[in-house]
Amino acid sequence: MNERITEAEPGLVSVVAPVFNETDVIREFHQRVVAALGDTPFELVLVDDGSTDGSGEVLEQLEAVDPRVRVIPLSRNFGHQVALTAGLDHARGNPVVMLDADLQDPPELIGEMLDCWRDGDDVVYAVRRLRTGETTFKRRTATLFYRLFGRLASIDLEPESGDFRLLDRRPLDALLAMPERSRFLRGMTVWVGYRQRAIAYDRDPRFAGETKYTLGRMVRFSFDAMTAFSRAPLQLATYLGFAISLLAFLAIPVVLTLRILGNYLPGFATLTIIVLLLGGIQLMAIAVSSL
Repeated sequence: MNERITEAEPGLVSVVAPVFNETDVIREFHQRVVAALGDTPFELVLVDDGSTDGSGEVLEQLEAVDPRVRVIPLSRNFGHQVALTAGLDHARGNPVVMLDADLQDPPELIGEMLDCWRDGDDVVYAVRRLRTGETTFKRRTATLFYRLFGRLASIDLEPESGDFRLLDRRPLDALLAMPERSRFLRGMTVWVGYRQRAIAYDRDPRFAGETKYTLGRMVRFSFDAMTAFSRAPLQLATYLGFAISLLAFLAIPVVLTLRILGNYLPGFATLTIIVLLLGGIQLMAIAVSSL
């Protein structure tokens, strides 16, 4: 694998997309990116996230016939956010556009993003007006996620914004310097700051194939996002630890009273109080040390 890019090529636009089992989509995606950018100098960085359906061979064929295509093969399936980060890490251009290869995010919108960048915007992110082709369950759970995230998180993430966005080299370098292992890129690009602009679009249905985001992956992704940008889980652990410790202290006079009255089981009450007290202190210590 190539080394990380440390200097950008002026005048070059990088388009980064992760690919996982998208054999039926890759060629169409490539053609639409080429058509959308026209005469603009660009590179298309495609990250093979451990595909098992022959996508790797298709990517190699594209790389062989189009010098603008660069393929980054990963050793196994690391997941969407890690694969996208790997692509950003190897992007040579300024600015850099990231999007999915399933063509739900239309490459034709890149031109409008570039116009915003030329006007001085450092981060341009696309906000979905419509989510055509998605199930009612997917749309409702997405709405629920953005509502919860808006209430709990410490950043202002635009509802219905995804990973389809353009970044200038300055916010991109700040993003790549962040050491998080569980990455929530759409939140991280907001957190780094700089001048940001939203543009609206209608999301298309998948060109072919099926979504790779299973319910389990969606839940893990949402949990990573909440824990990365919200102190609520740590605060909850602190309150819970305090409550358990308080319960242990309140149990002491109860145990003494039972012993005086003769209704006392030796060892059990003492052990219970110690376990509650230590458990509560551990919860508070873990929460405080993680803040």
